[in-house]
Amino acid sequence: MGVFRRVRDITVANLNERLEQAQDPVRLIDQFLIETRQEITEAERLHHQCASHTRSLKNQVDHAKAMRDKREEQALLALKAEEEHLAKLALQEKMLYEEKLEQYEGLYLENLQSLQELELQISELKTEYQTVYSKRQYYYARMETLRLQQRMNQRSGFGDRDVPKMFGRLEDRMSDMEWEARSLRDLRKAGSEFLNQAGSALQSTLEQEMARLRQKLDKRREE
Repeated sequence: MGVFRRVRDITVANLNERLEQAQDPVRLIDQFLIETRQEITEAERLHHQCASHTRSLKNQVDHAKAMRDKREEQALLALKAEEEHLAKLALQEKMLYEEKLEQYEGLYLENLQSLQELELQISELKTEYQTVYSKRQYYYARMETLRLQQRMNQRSGFGDRDVPKMFGRLEDRMSDMEWEARSLRDLRKAGSEFLNQAGSALQSTLEQEMARLRQKLDKRREE
């Protein structure tokens, strides 16, 4: 039986499943790492307390053993000196220390087993932490790659433009503008030529009228 109960919301058992559904796997992994780090800290604190208590129990066991052996030796000395009463008192105390030794040895072994379980759980937690941390680095690299690809895709629209087609449209527009300019120039030229032709016709008509008037004047003079 474990010496402490896990309270993490995310465990390795369901982390992979939740990663597949997470929009931000790095954030989910960070949450797992924070909870695991807290659990490791709590387990190490408990380990320190358990180790201290185990050492105290070991001291009680060692003291009970020493006193048991000492009282037995004293009982032998008393019996050798034919001090039977003192020998019985020493044996009574020896029996008390034997009982104490049995009790504390049981507690010591139980705590030693719990301490070993706790050390194993701390080792497993640290292994989980390192494994998931490595996975975080991988997912972070994937997210960064995806982010850069998205930025590249956003800029790819600039490269998708058809430059020849763009200049083709510009060429058509320039041709239209040049045609309009030529048309206006031709129109102005035609107007100028029309005016010149009109002026020449008017001058010719005027000359004809002048000639007619001179002939009429000459007739009057002859009369």
